Amino acid sequence: MDTLLFALNAVLPILFLIAFGYFLKKKKFFNENFLEIGNKFVFRIALPALLYYTIYSISAIDQINWPVVIYAVLAVLLLFFIGLIIAMLFIKDPKQKGVIIQAIFRSNFAIIGIPLAEAIGGVEAVKVVALVAAIVVPLMNILAVLALVMFVREEDEKNIILSTLVKIVKNPLIIGVVLGLFTLFIRSYIPLDQVSLEPVFSIKNNIEFLYLIIKWLGQIASPLALIILGGTFEFFVIKNLAKQIFIGTFTRVVIAPLITLSIAVMLSKHTSYFNFTSVDYPAFIALLASPTAVSSAIMAKEMQNDEKLAVQLVVWTTSLSILSIFIIVVIFRGLGIL
Repeated sequence: MDTLLFALNAVLPILFLIAFGYFLKKKKFFNENFLEIGNKFVFRIALPALLYYTIYSISAIDQINWPVVIYAVLAVLLLFFIGLIIAMLFIKDPKQKGVIIQAIFRSNFAIIGIPLAEAIGGVEAVKVVALVAAIVVPLMNILAVLALVMFVREEDEKNIILSTLVKIVKNPLIIGVVLGLFTLFIRSYIPLDQVSLEPVFSIKNNIEFLYLIIKWLGQIASPLALIILGGTFEFFVIKNLAKQIFIGTFTRVVIAPLITLSIAVMLSKHTSYFNFTSVDYPAFIALLASPTAVSSAIMAKEMQNDEKLAVQLVVWTTSLSILSIFIIVVIFRGLGIL
């Protein structure tokens, strides 16, 4: 019973907030314009503030757990190659191959992953997520570009790649993480007060109003993001895309977490380097079991791939991943991993 309650407490807040957003949209409580502006606010301001604040809360830069970061990178690369194999074997349309690959390896790490990790592992798990995001978010964006241009050749392909790489550098989530790491690095060189053993100067203690602004913006990021995500949902299946939707959704929701999380557990048990703890696994679940990223549909459209398929994969992986995440949390809790 304790295991089931733990899993329900981790998953239900996310499910209800998404459902609440869907309900409000159906009741015309907000319109498309609100959803568009709200999504921009979350992505460009609130989530970067949350990532910055989370990294700022780490006491020292040497707390970075490199085995966790390294495995996260390896797992994303593994999912990319699994997606590549599946796309080449089962998908005929070149404009759909890259969409399937992207759906399999590119998770909704920020919008669903962060609140999920916090629900499972608390604030300490969010710190792990923030550090993993510093490496994994740019990696997933770069791999997304590769997947979407691999089978669809355009005359201005170089310009598309260049412009997308520029967008990666300007990505607000990446900026938030980089600024957080920079602050952490600078703080390591500031002398400590001999009495409190804290830096003689810090944003938290000396610029408290700025610290509170960043903290409050970060606190609203996750709930608002989930409500807006629910408001964007439209549930339907395009008949001629049913096969592709099934392949992409099943692989993302079932196969991807089954393979990568199993490997993580095995490595932790049988190697001394990858010694993961109950604080690390929520970050892995957030990265490897969360649904396909919302931004994948936007990028698919920009790079002349099948946008309709990309949108459907976002909706269905988000809907069905709630169940798969619940099962994963129950199993991990039962095994004493969480």
